[in-house]
Amino acid sequence: MATRRDFIKKTGIAGTGLAFSQLSPGIITNKKAEKVKLACIGIGFRGGEIIKELDKTGLAEIVALCDIDMGAKHTQEIAAKFPNAKQFQDFRKMFDSMGNQIEAVSIGIPDFAHFVVAMHAMALGKHVYVEKPMARTFHESELMMKAAKKYPKVVTQMGNQGHSEANYFQFKAWKEAGIIKDVTKITAHMNSARRWHGWDTNISRYPEAQPIPATLDWNTWHMNTMYHDFNEKYHYGNWRCWYDFGMGALGDWGAHILDTAHQFLDLGLPTEVNALKLEGHNDYFFPMSSTLLFRFPERKGMPAVDVTWYDGVNNQPPLPDGYGLSELDPNIPVAAGQKVKEAKLNPGKIIYSKDLIFKGGSHGSTLSIIPKEKALEMQSKLPVVPQSPSNHFKNFLLACQGEEKTRSPFEIAGPLCQVFSLGVLAQRMNTKLLFDRNTKTITNNAFANALLTGLPPRKGWEDYYKV
Repeated sequence: MATRRDFIKKTGIAGTGLAFSQLSPGIITNKKAEKVKLACIGIGFRGGEIIKELDKTGLAEIVALCDIDMGAKHTQEIAAKFPNAKQFQDFRKMFDSMGNQIEAVSIGIPDFAHFVVAMHAMALGKHVYVEKPMARTFHESELMMKAAKKYPKVVTQMGNQGHSEANYFQFKAWKEAGIIKDVTKITAHMNSARRWHGWDTNISRYPEAQPIPATLDWNTWHMNTMYHDFNEKYHYGNWRCWYDFGMGALGDWGAHILDTAHQFLDLGLPTEVNALKLEGHNDYFFPMSSTLLFRFPERKGMPAVDVTWYDGVNNQPPLPDGYGLSELDPNIPVAAGQKVKEAKLNPGKIIYSKDLIFKGGSHGSTLSIIPKEKALEMQSKLPVVPQSPSNHFKNFLLACQGEEKTRSPFEIAGPLCQVFSLGVLAQRMNTKLLFDRNTKTITNNAFANALLTGLPPRKGWEDYYKV
């Protein structure tokens, strides 16, 4: 087991100029009246939207901006908005240069790169806001949870923004009041078009190499993962399409649809994940549509739950009688420059309990009881739902100041992301996986079990995997 000092030396963190005694306690103390000194890693597209939201709270001072393509058109808006922030292309050089001026970081970069940046920041005692999913592999999420325990003064928050909005407080109140109880089945669906829809699923090799844009540090873009020759089908959000880089529709939307059910029903990890349908399955990028079944056992007196995930434009789930219209939450944030369009069936979930059926959307959308007749009958029994004291971004910054606790810290978000990692393995291997919740191993497929860890990291990045 590597010590913290070993980690700092081996990964080059020693060059920050901070004494080890300063690092050990965890963080720089911040008085309530002071703004949180924030470094933003990933400043284009979704990363840029995160920065705007954090800035809008009035609680953050943006002191550094870091992006592997600081000269690109899509990063210029944020760079111009914060002219006094120092600019970097490599997060390691940023920490080396001004680590003692940074209290917290936002991480809005591809899924596969979340892990190393978050681990580096936590080892330096910096608070971490990272977009969902926390990491790409099961093992990386596990290590991030361990690091958060090791550095308890570090505040962590995963960016499933609805976890600080109305749905979070409603689900909690309805569960505590016994309105939501004896849940046995959940249907989750995201049927909007995805970037890879229309690609050739008869793929037999990775895309041909193209010239690397002059301003882009393509080598650092890969960080810990295997190097690929540059191609536009990897960049500008397309990374989500590939097993090597992203987590597909499930990793992208699962945390916005299933987060409250996972937390308040104490689902934890499944015992089985079964790929029921994979249209356009191949070895490189995600299927055109997927139906995945997750089975969760009995827990703390609650019955076993089957969660079925549907993605793909024409792969819509059966709807119960009285479902009514499918509405899109207007608060769904911009994703890579474009909002989700209205669809025949918008992203959401249907929760089936012994006595009631609940219809819900995504992000902060609240649940409703269906059909309407049953909703009217239950109206007088519903508890008062408290208002959110802070949105997800303000919640993070207030937690950095010691005023609140984050609602989606790594110990809560980690197991949720691990569920999605298991789902992606079932998609990739097109098979049923049996999972032991106690040993956290796949018991019926040795190769899939090895993929819980994933491929070895690139040379020079190995020590991030030692906690």
